[in-house]
Amino acid sequence: MIQSLKSIPIQSIQTSNALTSNVQATPAEVTQSFGDFLQQAIEGVSAQEKEAQATTVKFMAGQADVSQVMIASQQAELSLQLTSQIRNRVVEAYQEIMRTQL
Repeated sequence: MIQSLKSIPIQSIQTSNALTSNVQATPAEVTQSFGDFLQQAIEGVSAQEKEAQATTVKFMAGQADVSQVMIASQQAELSLQLTSQIRNRVVEAYQEIMRTQL
């Protein structure tokens, strides 16, 4: 095992360290990724709501059980509550930043 480690060229390790140490995320990139995260979360909540509605329609047609309808509805409701809480926390953080005296 030690022999295999000795066979790795040290130059390539130093080059890879130099390349990775210079990579830093800019504030715009961080903001964009957070915005993407929120967008994906909202799309997920929307998809769960549509799934709950589709399950309800299937139940009305006799193609789904009550338990399936309740599970889909509860999942959609919990997702919506979580999204609402995240939104509230983001708004609170923004308001706190705006109250900060410079």
